[in-house]
Amino acid sequence: MRTEGQSESENVEDRRRGPAPIAVAGGGLGTIVLVILVLALGGDPTKLLQDVARNGPAVNAGEPGEETPEEAEAARFVKIVLKDTEDVWDDVFARAGKTYEKPVLVLYSRSTDTACGFGQAAMGPFYCPADRKVYLDLSFFEDLKRRYKAPGDFAQAYVVAHEVGHHVQNLLGISDSVHRRQRGLSKAAANDLSVRLELQADFLAGVWAYHANEMRSILESGDVDEALTCAASIGDDRLQRKARGHVVPDSFTHGTSEQRQRWFKRGLKTGDMNAGDTFNTDDL
Repeated sequence: MRTEGQSESENVEDRRRGPAPIAVAGGGLGTIVLVILVLALGGDPTKLLQDVARNGPAVNAGEPGEETPEEAEAARFVKIVLKDTEDVWDDVFARAGKTYEKPVLVLYSRSTDTACGFGQAAMGPFYCPADRKVYLDLSFFEDLKRRYKAPGDFAQAYVVAHEVGHHVQNLLGISDSVHRRQRGLSKAAANDLSVRLELQADFLAGVWAYHANEMRSILESGDVDEALTCAASIGDDRLQRKARGHVVPDSFTHGTSEQRQRWFKRGLKTGDMNAGDTFNTDDL
């Protein structure tokens, strides 16, 4: 991804060098609270439970060490991508006669408090609609490369753009509508709505990429493949097969690898917000 000469967003809150919130060690109620938060945010608690089983929930270990050059570069890149999303969505919203309200991106290490409850790195990046903030532990990018076999800077950009996509959904009232509809539904029906919400966020990440490339020619050879590899690596079917050895479609909350790739590609191809209605189609 071309980033030369691009400015960085100022809407970043860096909590990495502050003391980490204290979590309940040893499982029990602390683990239950974390699992509930993961489910509420539409995530799969499998990875969280595996990490807790190995290490226990994060506790305050004092001040982190000095920022490494690699961490500094990763933080700079995230700020550039966030600024790019701000420019794109400012323009898209303005064309629709609306005003885009920029989210804050919180960089944290291991664990942090949010308006949606206690968050930790094992949950992966997430968006909290209650405080309109995107939360990211930069160590996730190392997980992308090593655990999920999805390296590359544009894979990282896709992750940020997906979470910003959730912010766009929040601003448009889509998230609230989905959460209202989920009340009283069966688990499978509620999960289906979560999948549709997540696939639309993938689509919006593609819309961002389309317009960012139109504005500044950000795409380099191999970038789109990096994003597609990332989308595939975090599909529900692939994650469940890896964790359990089989898949349970009714428990999907984000969509299959193929679905996530397809909706990202649709956004990237069209750049048209009206082409991403995942809620009124039988063809996900």
